Amino acid sequence: MKKLKILLTLLPLISISSCDEFLSETPDNRTQIDTPEKISEVLVNAYPNACYAEFAETMTDNVFDSGDAGLFRTINSENYNWEMNNSIDTDTQANYWNACYNAIGHANKALDAIEQLGSPASLNPQKGEALIARAYAHFMLVSFWSKRYDPATADTDLGIPYVRKPEDILIKKYKRNSMKEVFDYLESDIEEGLKYVTNEYSQPKFHFNKEAAKAFASRFYLIKGNWDRVIELTDQLAANPDGKLRDFGSYLNLDYDTRSRVYAEPTQETNLLIASMTSYYARSFYLNRFQLTLARQDEILGSATNVFNKEWLYGTLSYNNITAFVPKFNEQFKYTNANAGIGYGYIAVVLFSNDECYLNRIEALVMANRIDEARTALQYFIGTRTADYDPTTDILTDKLIVNKYPAIQSKYAPFYTLTDLQKSYISAIGEIRRKDFVQEGNRWFDIKRFNLEVKHETYNEPTDILTKDDNRRALQIPLQASTNGVEKNPR
Repeated sequence: MKKLKILLTLLPLISISSCDEFLSETPDNRTQIDTPEKISEVLVNAYPNACYAEFAETMTDNVFDSGDAGLFRTINSENYNWEMNNSIDTDTQANYWNACYNAIGHANKALDAIEQLGSPASLNPQKGEALIARAYAHFMLVSFWSKRYDPATADTDLGIPYVRKPEDILIKKYKRNSMKEVFDYLESDIEEGLKYVTNEYSQPKFHFNKEAAKAFASRFYLIKGNWDRVIELTDQLAANPDGKLRDFGSYLNLDYDTRSRVYAEPTQETNLLIASMTSYYARSFYLNRFQLTLARQDEILGSATNVFNKEWLYGTLSYNNITAFVPKFNEQFKYTNANAGIGYGYIAVVLFSNDECYLNRIEALVMANRIDEARTALQYFIGTRTADYDPTTDILTDKLIVNKYPAIQSKYAPFYTLTDLQKSYISAIGEIRRKDFVQEGNRWFDIKRFNLEVKHETYNEPTDILTKDDNRRALQIPLQASTNGVEKNPR
C-alpha cells in the first residue's frame, strides 16, 4: 500500500532549533485527506516506525556483561545502566518516542478526516484501525516513560501527553496527563476501536486486524487487572490452540538465514500483527557487550529451568562464542545511495502473537481462581516448547509448580494481592513468558508491572540494582520534549 505522509508539528518530535526553511513553511499547507483511499494510505503510517527492543531488552534481567570491551557501544551501556540516551539515532529511546507520536499524528489525521466526511459506516474499518493504532502508540509510551499503573495512585502519577486531535498550530505546548487519564483514554479508544476493526485487508497481519486488536486489548487489561475481560478477549484459544502457537521445534533444522526470517513471516499462524520498521537490532547480537551471553544463558533457557527437567526447543546460537541469541530478526537493507553504500536497515517485528494471548489467558485464569483450567493450559503451552514432551508422563501439578517456583513473598509485587498459590503460578508464567520472548523486549513489561528487582553486574564495577519503585523504571523524557515543556520524570 502506498504511504501518504502528512506534515506533523508535534513538538516532542522536533527540535526548537529546526531549520529556518522549515519554520517558514505555512503550517496548514498540508495534503488534503479527503477520500477513503487517502485515509487508508495515512493509516499505513499510524504504526511506530521504530524498534523498542534494543533499549527495552537491555534494561531487563535477560542481559549480562559479556566482559568483551571490544563490543562496547554507548547506547548499549546507557540502556544497561538505566540511563537516558543522549542520541536520537535509530534504536534509541528518543527515536522510539518520536516514532510513537508520529504514528499518533497520522492516526489522529485519519480520524479527523473520517469525521470531516461525516463518519459514514463505510469508513468504520479505518476508524477502528485508527483508534486501536492511536491507543497502541500511547500505551507503549506510557509503558516506558511513566511509572507502573497503580489505581491507588493513578490520579496523581504522571502519564504522558495523550494527543487526541491533529495539530493546528506550528508550535504547541503539551502537558502530561495523569496515569488515570491516560488509562481511561486508552480503554475508551480500545473498546471503541474493537467495535469496528476488520480483517478485510489484502495483508491483514500488517494491520490491526480483529485478533491483533484483541491481543493488544488483552495485554492492556492484564496490566489493569480486569481478568474477566482478558479471558473474554482470548476465548478463541480456549478450546483447541493446536496449530495456533509457535512451533519452535520446526525451526531447529533450518539454516540461520531461514530461521531469522521465518519467525516474523505472516505464514506463521501465531503471528497476529507484524510491523516493518527502521532498525539495526538484527546486528545487536554481535555488536553489544551487554546481552544474553553463552556463559549465563542456561540461567534462562537451561533444562534446569524446565519444570519437567527437559531441554527447551528455543535453540540459541552464537556468532562469536561470547554472546547468544535466538534467531528472530532478519535485516533488509534499503540503499539510498548504492554507490556510497549508504541506506537504512529494516526488520520485521512481531508485535502481537497467539503465544502472548495464550499466556495472558492463563495468567487471567490464575487470577480468577480458575486454577484447574490454568494448569491444563500451562501444561499444554510448556509442552509445545519442551523437547521429548510426553503428555502422559509429563504432568503438571500444583505441587510441581509450587516446588519449582516457591512463593517468595516480596518478589512479584503487583498492585493487587496474590495468594501463595497464585504467586507460584504467576512466577511460572512470568518465567515462561521471559523465555518465549527473549530478546524482543517484552520482559520489561513484566518487570515494570510486577515491580521485579533487576541486578546488572559489570566486571570490575559495583553491581547496579534496579530496586522496587526505582525512579529509573520510568525512562527520562527525551530532551527535545522536555525542552518544549513536557515535565521530566523525577530522578
